[in-house]
Amino acid sequence: MEGRPLEEAELVGRARAGDAAAYEELVRMHQQIAMRTAWLVTRNATEAEDAVQEGFVKAYRALDRFREGAAFRPWLLTIVANEARNRRRSVARADRLALRVAEVRPSGDAAPSPEAAALLDEERTMLVEALNALREEDRLVVGYRFLLGLSEAETAAALGVPMGTVKSRLSRALVRLRSTLSETDVAASGGGTDG
Repeated sequence: MEGRPLEEAELVGRARAGDAAAYEELVRMHQQIAMRTAWLVTRNATEAEDAVQEGFVKAYRALDRFREGAAFRPWLLTIVANEARNRRRSVARADRLALRVAEVRPSGDAAPSPEAAALLDEERTMLVEALNALREEDRLVVGYRFLLGLSEAETAAALGVPMGTVKSRLSRALVRLRSTLSETDVAASGGGTDG
């Protein structure tokens, strides 16, 4: 059937056989999630872009080592995250976490009022700051599951840990995140005391 989109496994097989167009299609399919993954690690858009580009190059070179039948996306995201970690370690300056990851996508509904938009922006900023305050392993497990929308199995594969570890890390990370958000909320309201 000509013109139908190729399945990911078929594209991987063709790319392993040297079909550059098939690999280009895999890049297109995973570019956005790879960028968000790298950004979760580096917290810098420029470094994330470089990590993604280098990660795709390394993945292409390592295609012969890709286990046939395995899920491609977690394998790729592991390579991208490792490259991003390497880049982050090599950068001495600390970069602020950009709001892009937590950006609310318009749903096609009517635009919110200026007050509602300001409140959403404030809440998003608090969430990003709270995520930024988490340890890296907590930030990654929360980011992979909720910001990138990976399944628990994909998150486990991308982090290189058992699925039970993802569940326990996620549970502990969410408790820490809620605690940080509660502290931020109390501080924003003037400490929670009258007078």
